[in-house]
Amino acid sequence: MKQYPIGKFKIPKMVDHNSIKSWIKEIEEQPKKLKYICNKLSESELNYQYRTGGWNIRQVIHHLADSHINSYVRYKWTLTEETPLIKAYDEVSWATLPDYEAPVDISLALLEALHRRWTLLLHRMVPSDFERKFIHPETNNQISLGSLTSMYAWHGNHHIAHVELALEEKIVE
Repeated sequence: MKQYPIGKFKIPKMVDHNSIKSWIKEIEEQPKKLKYICNKLSESELNYQYRTGGWNIRQVIHHLADSHINSYVRYKWTLTEETPLIKAYDEVSWATLPDYEAPVDISLALLEALHRRWTLLLHRMVPSDFERKFIHPETNNQISLGSLTSMYAWHGNHHIAHVELALEEKIVE
């Protein structure tokens, strides 16, 4: 349960207008929630983990910025190319890079700006845009932008729950 505090992601059976609006609202609110939770954290608290062997709070925040940047770019490719093959990235390796030691306020500010721009795009997309698809190279599956919107509403909430859990558990490795 600790690895998936809000449950594992499930591809929605139906992607309708109301669901999309709800997912966009969740994506829109995630930076504010994260900033509120992390606003007064000490350096030692940023090292708390939600489970042994899991990422610490600092890594989770930097991962969210990296992951959501990649997602935003996937929308842009998919809206401007016909069923593009997107670029995957190794999130575990990215978490070992020196910028993951940076102050979290950098990634919090990045997330705030990114989500403003991303949700501006999402709000202006027409229903047929959410049906557009890209190909993920690791699975060769086609993923619609509607499903991706659901996935990233879940993804942000999933990692916000990790931060909250880390603050409860206070595991330091």
